[in-house]
Amino acid sequence: MSEKDEISLMTSQFQEMVDQFFDLQCRYQAAIRLVQAKLEALDDEFQAQHSRNPIHSMQSRMKTIRSMMDKLERNHLEISIPSAVSNLQDIAGVRVICSYIQDIYTIYELLQRQDDIHIVKVRDYIREPKDNGYRSLHLVVEVPVYLAEGRVAVPVEIQIRTIAMDFWASLEHSLSYKTPETIPQDIADELLQTATDIAALDERMQHIHDEVEKRFGKTADRYRLHRALLAEKRQREKG
Repeated sequence: MSEKDEISLMTSQFQEMVDQFFDLQCRYQAAIRLVQAKLEALDDEFQAQHSRNPIHSMQSRMKTIRSMMDKLERNHLEISIPSAVSNLQDIAGVRVICSYIQDIYTIYELLQRQDDIHIVKVRDYIREPKDNGYRSLHLVVEVPVYLAEGRVAVPVEIQIRTIAMDFWASLEHSLSYKTPETIPQDIADELLQTATDIAALDERMQHIHDEVEKRFGKTADRYRLHRALLAEKRQREKG
């Protein structure tokens, strides 16, 4: 085969991969929307019942072709879109940021009760942090996506963490890109200590929240109800 033919073949194979990726993108983006809608509904219901939201914010992402191929290569797997679908459970991802540690497990418990969400895998890096200090609760769930050919179960990775955990993870990820392949030990040690300090801060904030709820929870609920009724009255008067 001539060099020109080889280039033509590689171009054709790459174009086929791109076409497969865009077909794939539709189902994974649909799965992300379903998971986000479910989490928003659960958050709204919790707020209505308890006068506060367990979810502070949400983000979503889908792996790029390069990211998928790199991960397949690192794991010594066939580099193709079908291989990515078969072997990778984090092509689609949703990150849930909570204010308090207990909120993380509240979200997890609420998801467990949903009959249209199948929890495939749970990795609790809060109770068992990674060696570098990383903390988060990782879930892989499957949700039903309805396509022209019928119903398909699509996996989505959900990462649930506190604001403090997300702060550490985001900066650690950013710093890692600026260092060589192996982070110098002194910097790794300092990052680990920082993660430990942040975890202690999370525990203290959880304790303060619990104390406030115990002492003033009912009073605060009455105050919020009073404000809501006043706002509703003003709205009616304007109308």
